[in-house]
Amino acid sequence: MIKKIIHVDMDAFYASIEQRDNVKLKSKPIIVGGSPDARGVVCAASYEARKYGIRSAMPTKLAIQKYPDLIVVKPNFRKYEEVSEQLISIYKMFTDKIEPLSLDECFLDVTKNRLGIATAVEIGKSIKSMIKMELHLTASIGIAPNKLLAKIASDYKKPDGFLVIKPHQVDSFIKNLEVDKLWGVGKVTFEKMIKMNIKTCLDLQKFSMIELIDQFGSYGETLYYFARGIDEREVISERIEKSIGAERTFTADTDDLEVLNEALKSYTKIVVDRLVSENIKAKTITLKLKYEDFSHITRSKTMGYYINDFEEIYNIASNLLKENYDGMLKIRLIGISVSNLNTQNKGQLNLNL
Repeated sequence: MIKKIIHVDMDAFYASIEQRDNVKLKSKPIIVGGSPDARGVVCAASYEARKYGIRSAMPTKLAIQKYPDLIVVKPNFRKYEEVSEQLISIYKMFTDKIEPLSLDECFLDVTKNRLGIATAVEIGKSIKSMIKMELHLTASIGIAPNKLLAKIASDYKKPDGFLVIKPHQVDSFIKNLEVDKLWGVGKVTFEKMIKMNIKTCLDLQKFSMIELIDQFGSYGETLYYFARGIDEREVISERIEKSIGAERTFTADTDDLEVLNEALKSYTKIVVDRLVSENIKAKTITLKLKYEDFSHITRSKTMGYYINDFEEIYNIASNLLKENYDGMLKIRLIGISVSNLNTQNKGQLNLNL
């Protein structure tokens, strides 16, 4: 059976929610992000701001340099999570095969759907309409026989886009596709491809699987299939929880052990509160440190038994800090996570505070 996969990608999600909720921000160049004085970064940029070259992950300070009248809105992640849950509720009307990639991005497998709707196109249009009418937001939707093509399709006509790639259109579509649109092709891989005179998937198709593996390692096999529009990955609606963590970037780099330990204690409490509330225990405690030069380390200790006691977990993390931090470089970020959980729950949680 040919799959029917929908990829929903919300348009400038955080920024669009803020514009929706504050009429004064509507149609204005805004970003949702941190303060320029605290090494803040852009979490989301409205399409009005993007006209000035402002993008996600850009330092807020640089964004303001590009457009001095830019409006900076502090993020409200609780609100964004609530909207994301509302989106999931809409999707569940049609299918239970839902794979969120983030708060604003999701795969749906509607090969078989709950309402017996004949086509994925009709489902996609219904979802798009419901998001607009109920949440007053816009989404870009891609529909295709697999995840690779559905994701590419959703990005094609943003914002408020809608593109369908039917099975008989896959071959012609993929041949003309630029290789940097393929899942997993980052800057380094793309530069290597350009040196090999590979610009489109048709160019990639000229190489055998062995040749691609020789050039790109194990990813070469994936490239071989992606270049032909082949993607057998399933929409995974359940994920085994592997770790629970909390971390934070300091507003100013520090080498003060008292400050570091107090931060570590706070984040340990967040993690342990989650463990206790979900009746979860862990065997492995991991400390994460990122230095002022952006290098980082992780150090772990695995116990012979499961624990969720605050004092025990904090003492382990604190000792890891004491044993592995020599004070030569200041710390930019500190975090703690626990893994080897005695659970089969869904999802994965990492709190960036």
